Amino acid sequence: MTIPRVLIIAGSDSGGGAGIQADLKAVAALGGHGMTAVTALTAQNTQGVSGVHPVPLDFVRAQFESVAGDIGFDAVKTGMLHSADLVSLVAELLSGAQAPLVVDPVMVAKGGDRLLAADAVAALKQKLLPLATVITPNLDEAAELMGRPVKNRGQMAQAARELVEMGAGAALVKGGHLAEDPCDVLYDGDKLWEFAAPRIHTPHTHGTGCTLASSLAALLAAGWELAPAVGRARLLVRRAILGGLAIGQGRGPVHAMADLEPRLMLGPCLAEMEAALSRLEDAPGLAHMIPEVRGQLGYALPGAASFEEVIAVPGRITHLGDRLKAVGAPRPGASRHVAKIVLTACAADPAKRAAMALNFSEEIITRARNLGWRVAEFDRSREPAEIKAREGSSLEWGTASVIKKLGAVPEAIFDRGEVGKEPVFRILARNPAEIVDMVLALAGKEDRQ
Repeated sequence: MTIPRVLIIAGSDSGGGAGIQADLKAVAALGGHGMTAVTALTAQNTQGVSGVHPVPLDFVRAQFESVAGDIGFDAVKTGMLHSADLVSLVAELLSGAQAPLVVDPVMVAKGGDRLLAADAVAALKQKLLPLATVITPNLDEAAELMGRPVKNRGQMAQAARELVEMGAGAALVKGGHLAEDPCDVLYDGDKLWEFAAPRIHTPHTHGTGCTLASSLAALLAAGWELAPAVGRARLLVRRAILGGLAIGQGRGPVHAMADLEPRLMLGPCLAEMEAALSRLEDAPGLAHMIPEVRGQLGYALPGAASFEEVIAVPGRITHLGDRLKAVGAPRPGASRHVAKIVLTACAADPAKRAAMALNFSEEIITRARNLGWRVAEFDRSREPAEIKAREGSSLEWGTASVIKKLGAVPEAIFDRGEVGKEPVFRILARNPAEIVDMVLALAGKEDRQ
């Protein structure tokens, strides 16, 4: 197996939040090997940059030639290139290189300190941009490259098109600073994509740009196509923001290693599921709690983003006599249906990672409300036709519509079904143990404390 090799030509962040420190963590999280040609040393922390020490050009060249001549590279990512002379040198070094090049036009640090000289912007546009496989400016950087404001999706799309017209292979204009929820716009010279997600409200976002660009470079080095690579890189960044580190007195850094958490937590989460299923199977008198189509329990791994990262029961949960019985051992990816519910809940509240489908009745609604739970309903007849036409999208739509109306994830969501669809009562919680507590409470077997 050949490990993807990523050469990073960028500055150092002494605080470890951005620059080559962030780049190396992101590349490692995605299974790549990162190498560096350091362009500048910065004295900085979570509050800002207090000094910049440029690395002499001949030593930047020496670093590049040392790595390229021995190890080689499958992709290159450029970051802080503080001067026109340095931009020109990097363009010279990369001229003729066959590997993908991700250009992150770092101009201003998160705290507002300028990291790119004004004359270097012109050099970047003229010499480095035409070599780029993809350039990744944020709104401020796109505005400086365009010479006009870039503040909404339409202007982002136009900027992306013009950057490609200037010579870039593709442009990813990042909209983290949009007034509304963030959206990134990608244009590859042929097709335009928009990547949107709910905003994560946290001050700890130092290093997001570096992390995204280096993640993208690592994926391109591994042979990914551009658009899927952007989606996967954005997922890593989202997890890194959610796992952001509250260190220092200012803006803490994002934590790229949080992307590993779903894999690292698989064993413990499977153990939690198995323990919960054992409790359900050991409790008598629960057969009436599951619907005719059988029950299902789902548990999302931390940071889950697809049904493959939601643990469920293959074949669902049935009953033997008056007891429940899991048809198979829990595993990731066993149920798309429950995964849609769990993932929709997680998107609104990352702590709500478990859900279970139960039998519907008016009595169970009353019992849940008497327990003090928030209980909400969605009406399948109000489902938009275009969503209904997509197999399995009803649960996602119904869950999302309830959460949007309440402004929170409730303890229970039900629908009364329709022709060919059995009514189902669904409960949501932080983990499988809480789900079992809720089932027992609904069945009158054990009241929650």
